[in-house]
Amino acid sequence: MNFKHLHYFWVTAKAGGIVRAGEQLHTTPQTLSGQIKLLEAWLGRQLFRKSGRQLELTDEGRLALGYADQIFTLGAEMETALRQASGGQRTLDFRVGVADSVAKSVVYRLLEPALSIREPVRLICSEGKFPDLLAQLALHRLDLVMADEPMSGRVSIKAFNHPLGSTPMSFFCTPALKVSLKGDFPQCLNDAPLLIQGAASSVRKQLDSWFTKHQIHPRVIGEFDDGALMKAFGREGRGIFMSASVLEAETVTQYGVEMIGRTDEMVEDFFAVSIERRITHPCVAAITQSARGQLLHGLSRRSA
Repeated sequence: MNFKHLHYFWVTAKAGGIVRAGEQLHTTPQTLSGQIKLLEAWLGRQLFRKSGRQLELTDEGRLALGYADQIFTLGAEMETALRQASGGQRTLDFRVGVADSVAKSVVYRLLEPALSIREPVRLICSEGKFPDLLAQLALHRLDLVMADEPMSGRVSIKAFNHPLGSTPMSFFCTPALKVSLKGDFPQCLNDAPLLIQGAASSVRKQLDSWFTKHQIHPRVIGEFDDGALMKAFGREGRGIFMSASVLEAETVTQYGVEMIGRTDEMVEDFFAVSIERRITHPCVAAITQSARGQLLHGLSRRSA
């Protein structure tokens, strides 16, 4: 592939037209159009089509643009890395994918040791669904994935789970709602308004089993994939919610709620997933070594 032609296509797609792209590239629209036509001929696919007086991307053009974005972004990163290497101490990029089910306060505590290593670190975090992040890890677009569950053995990706620890779970509500509860914990949850994690959460199945075991029948007001949104509803007194015990003090302060009970019959686990079985990335090593010592204050480690 002629990457000059690909670059012309990329700039044109980003600029929204031949004339504007030609101004950025300091070339004539005729030359630019001819170069893009050569790329289309080589690929055997039309990348642009006319829409009135404008150009718009075809389906194949949008697909090509996604790949071109990655190619030229990596090129810019390579240039930056090499310039840093020649001009002084290199900054280490650490690319982390965070499963959207993991509380962000926990993520900070888990990642903080990576920012304390000797060499400068640039942390690049992205959030998403666990399976999508694992796919990015397999393509080496991420150095690490953090989740509240291990990677399943059924997933056809060569990666390894590194258990970091676990925490019991606590229940919270506003002071006004707490006054209305009847009996001691956990029976006070009977017929009480409850805000719970969505079905994809690692603690949801535990919660359902826990209710059955203790013969508790709450009134479920809402289910949330986003833990912060669930807590926001809890802050307004809409229901009782459950969160990691390790975040008790922070949850009480941030949301103006009170802790009404805690149980170690349910736990939230935390895992780092990496391509490496034997960890060599210094940031990943710092995270896992910290977990082996004292991961979080009040957090008890549990083997996978």
